[in-house]
Amino acid sequence: MTEYHLPPSLADFEVAISGWLAGFAEGNPAVEAIDRGEPGDAEPRWYVRLHGDEKEHITIWLTLGQRTLRYEAYVLPAPQENMAAVYEMALRRNDRMVGAHFAIGVEDALFLRGELPLSWLSEAELDRIIGSLYSYTERSFPALVRLAFASKFA
Repeated sequence: MTEYHLPPSLADFEVAISGWLAGFAEGNPAVEAIDRGEPGDAEPRWYVRLHGDEKEHITIWLTLGQRTLRYEAYVLPAPQENMAAVYEMALRRNDRMVGAHFAIGVEDALFLRGELPLSWLSEAELDRIIGSLYSYTERSFPALVRLAFASKFA
């Protein structure tokens, strides 16, 4: 296997991502917390917790892989009602999103996910990713939650 990351190395990306995230948090009231995954994890992870308007908290996980940065945001627990309609709405919204898509995750929860080649990773691109996941969650959450838990809103 070739050494794909010359330069920068994965360690360089790790340092850069930590620095960029610290810069995003500085003076930004929407950023509630930025944490790192466990030191022994196979892949470095960061957790960015944002304060939302429609959804109280939006957590974005960033995972640095050998060749890509994977990212995801938890949107909604498994729908209790109208499951097919909720998933259909999410799939239809995928058509209007760039760099992320809805996916069904553990316990049938709804997530936004995406992946970026490390060769494209920059501070501006990381900012775009975080902003996009925030925006997509805020725009989608109200309609999805009302459909997924309709009886609670009746």
